[in-house]
Amino acid sequence: MDVYGAIEAGGTKFVCGVGSGPGEFDSESFPTTEPAETVERIAGFFRGKPAVKAVGIGSFGPVDLHPASPTYGYITSTPKAGWRQFDLAGAVGRALGAPVAFETDVNAAAIGEARWGAARGLADFVYLTIGTGIGGGAMAGGRIVHGLVHPEMGHIRIPHDLARDPFPGGCPFHGDCLEGLASGPAMQARWGKPAQELPADHPAWELEAQYVALGVVTLVCTLSPRRIVIGGGVMRQRQLFPMVRRELARLLNRYIQARALLEEMDCYVVPPGLGERAGVLGALALAEGMHP
Repeated sequence: MDVYGAIEAGGTKFVCGVGSGPGEFDSESFPTTEPAETVERIAGFFRGKPAVKAVGIGSFGPVDLHPASPTYGYITSTPKAGWRQFDLAGAVGRALGAPVAFETDVNAAAIGEARWGAARGLADFVYLTIGTGIGGGAMAGGRIVHGLVHPEMGHIRIPHDLARDPFPGGCPFHGDCLEGLASGPAMQARWGKPAQELPADHPAWELEAQYVALGVVTLVCTLSPRRIVIGGGVMRQRQLFPMVRRELARLLNRYIQARALLEEMDCYVVPPGLGERAGVLGALALAEGMHP
C-alpha cells in the first residue's frame, strides 16, 4: 500500500502525519516555533517512518500557490514573526527528499472534507475555520477556488455596530474585518478571557453567532455553496451552530428559495466530519493526488 506524508502548518502548531487514509494514519503535533527549528521537527517526525511517495502541506498564510511563480510554496505577508517570505514547501521538500503538494490550510481542510468528511459527494461547498484566525476555502465544480491568489474569507468586511460592540477589532491589517471581530484572539481581547472559558450562556456567544452568520450570509449570496462546513476551536462550542443557523435564516429572510436554506438548515451549516483532523487529512489527500 502506498504511503503519503501530510503536514498541517498552523500559526500555533504543526501536525505531521503518515498513512494512506483516515483509518491508517499516524500523526504527531508540536508547537510552531521559528522556521528552521520547525522544519527540523518535521524531518524528525518522518525519520524512521515508511518512505512516503509525496508530502502534502496545508499552510497558514497568505501563501503563494502559483507554480510558475519564483516564490511558489512561500508563506508571504503573514504577521507571524519570522515566517514572512519563508519557502516552506522548498524547505520541506529538501528535508524529506520527496515531492511536495502545497495549499492553504483551509483549502486542504476543504479537500479532506470532500474526500472523507461532511462534504462527500458535493462539488460546490465552503469550508470555514474560526479559531486563532478565520479563513475559508471554496470548492466549485469539484475544484478548489484559487484565482488571483486564494480566497481570504476571514478578511471580508461585515457590519459593525459600535454602540453594541465598541471593541475596535483585532486584525493588524483591517481592524474590524470578520477575523478582527470574531476570531478566538478577538473574543479574548473583547471579553478578557479565552473563548473556551466563557460559559455557554455568556453574551459573547450571541454576538459571535451574529458575526459568524454575517460572514456566512455573504458567502451564501456570492458563492451559492450547497453546504457550509465550519470548523476551528471557537466552533467547538456546539451551542453556536443552532445560533448561527437561526441568525443566517433571519438575515436571508427567505429570499433564496432553496430547500436547504428553508427546511434543512441543520444539514446546511455543519461541523466538519473529520473534526480536528480535517486539515492534516486534507494534506494527505493532496499528496495522494500527486500520484493517482
